[in-house]
Amino acid sequence: QVQPVESGGGLVQPGGSLRLSCATSGSAFRYYDMGWYRQTPGKQRELVAFMTSDGSTTYAASVKGRFTISRDNAKNMVYLQMDSLKTEDTAVYYCLKRFNGNYWGQGTQVTVSS
Repeated sequence: QVQPVESGGGLVQPGGSLRLSCATSGSAFRYYDMGWYRQTPGKQRELVAFMTSDGSTTYAASVKGRFTISRDNAKNMVYLQMDSLKTEDTAVYYCLKRFNGNYWGQGTQVTVSS
């Protein structure tokens, strides 16, 4: 499929951890720029973390030091390790594939609540 597919969302308590996964097809995966974004109701989708094909990373200030983006080019996968989660991290998280255009996944819900 062209669109990425996210998995790994769920309910977690504040201070907990989750790892999101994003699978995408294509033999040129190593050339894709990949990112994670999130959105809450009534707000615009915002950047969480981004990794270019050469491994450069960008993080939102609100998640820096808590979240880590990584990729496995052999498996066509990108991950978002989320630690020290806060209630304000609650959102739908979307995976973005950027290569000859932007391709979004359907999103996975992350809820941080006690």
